Amino acid sequence: MRQVRRTVQAPEDLGTAVIGIPAGDDLDLDLRLESVMEGILVSGHVRGRAVGECARCLEQVVESIDVSIQELYVYPERARVAVEDGDDEEEIRELDGDLIDAETVVRDAVVPALPFRPVCSTDCPGLCSECGARLADPENADHQHEILDPRWAELDRMKHLFDDTKES
Repeated sequence: MRQVRRTVQAPEDLGTAVIGIPAGDDLDLDLRLESVMEGILVSGHVRGRAVGECARCLEQVVESIDVSIQELYVYPERARVAVEDGDDEEEIRELDGDLIDAETVVRDAVVPALPFRPVCSTDCPGLCSECGARLADPENADHQHEILDPRWAELDRMKHLFDDTKES
């Protein structure tokens, strides 16, 4: 068994269209490598900083990510036996000599842990649906619009015509 702590750069596209860990940002890996019969069992934590935008008001959101991973990397000879026994080749992680390629495992753990709809705060009011003003800004505290149902617009126009004839 061996403990490994590494800081690596995040790969490209580690996230979704709304939030993700920027390429090149630091990812802290705190891993435990254990020799088992089939290969090396890798378990531990991945920590990083996800950056995105609020789903309500489009302001920047920064969120700490801490996810656990666990994956078995099999010896090449064991991988061939597993494939012959009918295991899916894509699901088998194989050792490359003494090396482990953990990018796919990290991606598979980090991306589902990211928020589906990130928000800058739980009570974020979002944007005005009429003009796009950010409702959380202090200058927009009393923000409102007089909205007339379009079905009544013609009657509203005619109301002014009738009001003018009454005065005559």
